[in-house]
Amino acid sequence: MTGAYYPEISAAGVQCRAVAAAIGDLAQLSVLTTAVDGSLPSTDTIDGRPIARVAVDVTRRASKALASLDVARHLLHASSTYDIIHVHGFSQKNVPVSIFAGLARKPLVLTLHTAGQDEPGAVKRHGALASWSFASADLTLAVSPSLLDCWRTAGLDADRIRLVPNGVDTHRFRPADDHEKAALRREIGWPAQDPVVLFVGFFSRDKRPDLLFRAWCRGDGPRSRLAFVGATRSGYYEIDESIAQQIASEAAAAGRADDVLFAEPAQEIDRYFRAADVFVLPSIREAHPLALLEAMACGLPCIATRLAGATDAIITDGDQGILVPPDDEGALARAITAVLQDPAAGRAIGARARQRIVDRYDIQRTAGQWLDAYHTVLAGKR
Repeated sequence: MTGAYYPEISAAGVQCRAVAAAIGDLAQLSVLTTAVDGSLPSTDTIDGRPIARVAVDVTRRASKALASLDVARHLLHASSTYDIIHVHGFSQKNVPVSIFAGLARKPLVLTLHTAGQDEPGAVKRHGALASWSFASADLTLAVSPSLLDCWRTAGLDADRIRLVPNGVDTHRFRPADDHEKAALRREIGWPAQDPVVLFVGFFSRDKRPDLLFRAWCRGDGPRSRLAFVGATRSGYYEIDESIAQQIASEAAAAGRADDVLFAEPAQEIDRYFRAADVFVLPSIREAHPLALLEAMACGLPCIATRLAGATDAIITDGDQGILVPPDDEGALARAITAVLQDPAAGRAIGARARQRIVDRYDIQRTAGQWLDAYHTVLAGKR
């Protein structure tokens, strides 16, 4: 169960699809998801797996409540077809799902994905029933040490949670040689010569694309282009449409409109990573950012905000990437300049980043951990 699934884009949905492919025939997986795009069919088949969608308007409380009940109705209707419910993230839907799982005696696995949302303190603000639901899963999987620590600090049962990081298909996300990169840039429409600094993610205040733009403008290295790939507008409440407009306006005023490139969210996101030269994650809130893993898998030198138990659990500063303090525009500018001025050092960082992902975050490893969780709850163990 996810908040969004293909063709809509969310980190949890992307992760579910990748794990489903990696698991193959070892488990039969079906997907129940909410969708903000009302034009998508209510039932579908993707990658040979059945998909059921519940339309929701996330800006309306009544719509979210009705969607939660509709999710429970779907679970009841299909109850003879599945053995385990695996729900991703915490939202209003979790309460009826937890109640149903208990009544139907279906083991429930919960994956915590989002910092500031999938945490006991945040859930507690929604009331006692929400807190009960949050702690009721037979087994909880946390994608990052930070989420794991929040669970334990709240005094919840440490035996009912495991650290299971996100994973990446390292065959799909791989470095491009010079010929591949040139071809990809022609397809995308990026310039052939100038290095490209890449941002991938929603245009939200927490993602800080505007901070990246200002830091990039301050850099005094060789000429580069700044590419933004992500939703500038949608039905998701966290997106702020004014951010992209402000960046475009300020770029034009500075005479750099041609140097700032925008692209809508894409399913073939790997080609953007493989065509870029540097990746930057300027967020102030992340748990285990999938875009960072994908960029590292593609051998890019990555610059990220240092977030305790999140980015610093993935990158050793100065080895597989560069970490800078949150909201430090000057430090971010200096890091971008340093990587652009020394491409050889950047390539060496990217190679070590790639190896880190292969060693620790390959999707096959994540898929194996999901399967182990399923076997555990079916056996009634913790």
